[in-house]
Amino acid sequence: MDTPATMTVTTTLAGTEPGEARDRAPQEPPSRPNGPPPARPRAVPEALLRGARGRCPACGRGRLFSSYLKVSPYCPDCGEELYHHRADDAPPYATILLVGHIVVPLMVLVEEIYRPEVWVHLILWLPLTLALCLALLPPLKGMLVSLQWALRMHGFDPQSPEREGPPDGVVPVVRAVRPIR
Repeated sequence: MDTPATMTVTTTLAGTEPGEARDRAPQEPPSRPNGPPPARPRAVPEALLRGARGRCPACGRGRLFSSYLKVSPYCPDCGEELYHHRADDAPPYATILLVGHIVVPLMVLVEEIYRPEVWVHLILWLPLTLALCLALLPPLKGMLVSLQWALRMHGFDPQSPEREGPPDGVVPVVRAVRPIR
């Protein structure tokens, strides 16, 4: 069986001669002279803290929620659009994960040390689990919405192609400016 001693592989780019692509300088991405200026980065840790407190991720003063878990479409203080969020099922999953890591070790510890009856476990752990879930769900949802805002996800970026208009029946908040006298 004869095998070739050397093998030549030639690749060419479309529309170029061999070697021509190496000689060219790298091209810079096209600039947009009339486009909007690059967006200022948003501080993620600050946004997460504001979301955990249930405050607007942009200004930190307005309320993020209009009710227990309903995110306001606009910040009542600064007018920031908040209806772009896509929290969906992530806050309940995070809450279950966190509460499970708190309650289960405590339950196992109490069982190993005291060996109580089943009804004692039910009286202890069911109310604690429910209370922790109800207490942790709004801060975790606020943190997720604020993280989306800080990372400009899901339409929080004005130049995003997935940006959408406000939901039906929602009127944008317009802040009145007082004239200087």
